[in-house]
Order: sequence, then C-alpha cells, then structure tokens
Amino acid sequence: MPLQILSSPSNPDELVENLSSAIAEALPGSQIEVQATGAGHFEIRVASKTFEGQSRVAQQQAVYAAIAHLMKGDAAPVHAIDKLETRVP
Repeated sequence: MPLQILSSPSNPDELVENLSSAIAEALPGSQIEVQATGAGHFEIRVASKTFEGQSRVAQQQAVYAAIAHLMKGDAAPVHAIDKLETRVP
C-alpha cells in the first residue's frame, strides 16, 4: 500500500499562495517565489531590503516565523521547506 499524506492540500497552488501571502505580510515589499516540489514540500526564495545587516540565519528565521502557522501541528499542510534562499536585493 503506498504512503498517503492525509493532510496534503488538494490544491497545491492554493498553498503556494498562502505561503506567499504570509511572507508578504510579514516582510512587505519583498520579492517572493514559492514552488511546490511534492506533497507538502516547498522551495522558497525571498529577497527583502529588511534583511540588510542581518545574518543568513536571522533572515531565514524571519521567513520561518512568517509561515510557522502553516507548519504547526500533526495535520500541518506544509511538511518541509526543502530549500530556503534569502538575500538582500
């Protein structure tokens, strides 16, 4: 029997939009790219002027804080961020 992830959204495009919106709300004016790579798995790229002077870890923590609600709990729709790139534009 194949593995089935019950909490995966039926529409990954909707979840991509939810992730993008959450990041945009937390980091206004950012350039955001989100790509679904599999059931509940995503790659995220964020360029933001608010990252200026911050370490890479602090930049990534800001992104994770913005999307934490989508990764929380046993039935979270986001299971993993396979790749997270942050930069200052």
